[in-house]
Amino acid sequence: MLTLHYLTDSRAQRILWMLEELGCAYEVIVHHRDPKTRLAPRSLRDIHPLGKSPVLTDGDVVLAESGAIVEYLARNYGDEAWMGTSSDEQRDISFWSHYAEGSLMPVLVTLYVIQQAEKKVPGLLRPVLMAVPRKMVDMYFGPTAQSHLAYVEAHLKDRALFVGDRLTVADVMMSFPLEASLGRAAGDYPTIRAYVQRIQALAGYQRALAAADVPYQYAT
Repeated sequence: MLTLHYLTDSRAQRILWMLEELGCAYEVIVHHRDPKTRLAPRSLRDIHPLGKSPVLTDGDVVLAESGAIVEYLARNYGDEAWMGTSSDEQRDISFWSHYAEGSLMPVLVTLYVIQQAEKKVPGLLRPVLMAVPRKMVDMYFGPTAQSHLAYVEAHLKDRALFVGDRLTVADVMMSFPLEASLGRAAGDYPTIRAYVQRIQALAGYQRALAAADVPYQYAT
């Protein structure tokens, strides 16, 4: 039996979506973030030493890391189209799958951390304590995020999906950073917004939201 350990408002949402698209039989166990720190609870450490989500178990197999999980599901529970049916598709799917966590998410996570830190700094101290982080955003992280999103925006122009004409692991992997980007990065990216709205309207995605049965802050 597949079991997904689902942390609220996390990358686990895309795994739940893929499970629904594959039609897998699975159990979902929801782990709630600490309301003050927004960190994962210690209960996840009982499943995997890193204490992070998503974690997927399949019998004795315990998998962490979204990329590893989606590839495992594609190879063991999906058809070949999930990973690409031609060498060109396989190359492109591999690129977007690695790009999601290797290039795009680190910048978005940094912006998120700085934004959350600024909220916690008392107003009178904010101009002093946040001067350096704000400068980092202005000089590097903000422009870098905009550059990445402009790149994705251009790729998705005149495309319904990332590779080919059906869902692949590239769409699963890219879904979460694009959902998160809509509230974290400056700039208007109508093609990305339309893509996110399009995939979130899919029946499988809606079933995934219902299966978690907790609010998902990135739902449009």
